[in-house]
Order: sequence, then C-alpha cells, then structure tokens
Amino acid sequence: MWRLHQYPLCPFSRKVRFACAVKGVDVELVREYPWERRDAFAALNPAGQTPVIQNGAITLVDSAAICDYFEETVARTPLLGAGPEERAEARRLVAWFDQKFYGEVTSLLLAERMYKRIVLRQPPDAGTVRAAARNAEAHLDYLDFLLDRRRWVAGPAFGLADIAAAAQLSVADYLGGIEWDGHEPARIWYSALKSRPAFRPLLGERMEGLPPPAHYDKLDF
Repeated sequence: MWRLHQYPLCPFSRKVRFACAVKGVDVELVREYPWERRDAFAALNPAGQTPVIQNGAITLVDSAAICDYFEETVARTPLLGAGPEERAEARRLVAWFDQKFYGEVTSLLLAERMYKRIVLRQPPDAGTVRAAARNAEAHLDYLDFLLDRRRWVAGPAFGLADIAAAAQLSVADYLGGIEWDGHEPARIWYSALKSRPAFRPLLGERMEGLPPPAHYDKLDF
C-alpha cells in the first residue's frame, strides 16, 4: 500500500489524497510536520516538504509529480480532460491554484493562523490576515467567472483542477479566510464537492489545537 507523508492542513497533501481517493488508490496516512525538520524525512525529500508518497522502492515527491504519476498509471477516472485543449486548460488552472492561490491566500493564512499559533505561540499579524482575505475575495470572483461559463472549474467534466482548487480552498476555509457570501457559483460548486465520499474524510480531519469554523464541514454553509 502507498504511504503518504502529510499533515492535516497541507493543501498539496489534500490534493493528492483527494485525487487518490477519486482514482481508487488506497493510501495509508503518515503524519509529518515539515517544520520539525526530521532527518529521516529529509532523506525522503531534501526539500523538506509534504507530500511524499512511498510504495516499496518507489518514493514520489511534489503533488504535481504524484498526481501525474497516478494519472499515467491508473486508468480509472481520468482527471485531465478528453483532449489536448481540455488538458491544457486543466493544467493551467491546477497551476493557478497551486501557485497563485497558495502564494496569495493559503500560505499567508497557514503562516499567521496555524504556524504562529501552534509552533511559535504568537498572535497573527492582522494586516497579513486582511491581505489574505482581500486576495481570497478576488480569487472567488475569478472562480465565479469560470463556473458561470462551465460546469466544472476547467470544463465540462470534474477533474484535477477542481481537486486542486478544493484542496486550497478547504485549508483557507478551515483557517477562517473565506467569505462565501456573494459567491453563489463558487458556493454551489464547493457544496457539491463537500458531498463527495472521496472528499469527506479530509473535512473530518482536525489540526490539534486549532479547530475550524462551525460551517467548515457542513453542506449547507
């Protein structure tokens, strides 16, 4: 069985977990906090980042590489679209959420509302949290724009772009950084994802000492 080194609020680990669940790949979870800088984990991934997934002699690092591996090796439920144009759009939007949304929203919230609280025992910087909220609002506007024009984030079929978006949004929502009011297309889409059996286990997990908002795992929010 594959063993996934991750922690509950790592959005890239969530992306891999969601994708594996959709494709029917069984995964055993191994809790790993990158900030502990364990030598054994550095030996698996010198970058010291989650996720890392192992099965026997195979060790894969980086969520994009891991998802590509399973897309190439597991035929069940293709996640990148039916043709070159759909696949290109899916990859563009996966990169959007992995890089732009993470850099402008998720990483700020993780630093201020998770790392400072749990590791440094310091209060968050209110200005940084407000900046993350403003950025999240702009990203939700773009998500609304996309979903007004197509059924799923990247096109007519559910796929990896939806998974990448849900992974980032779920962490930001856990940390109280998402205001859903006024974003009905995004809210309806995310509610549909919340109801999926492949996604429910992620919503049930908690970070020790850091509870989510009351609406976090509810379908009606």
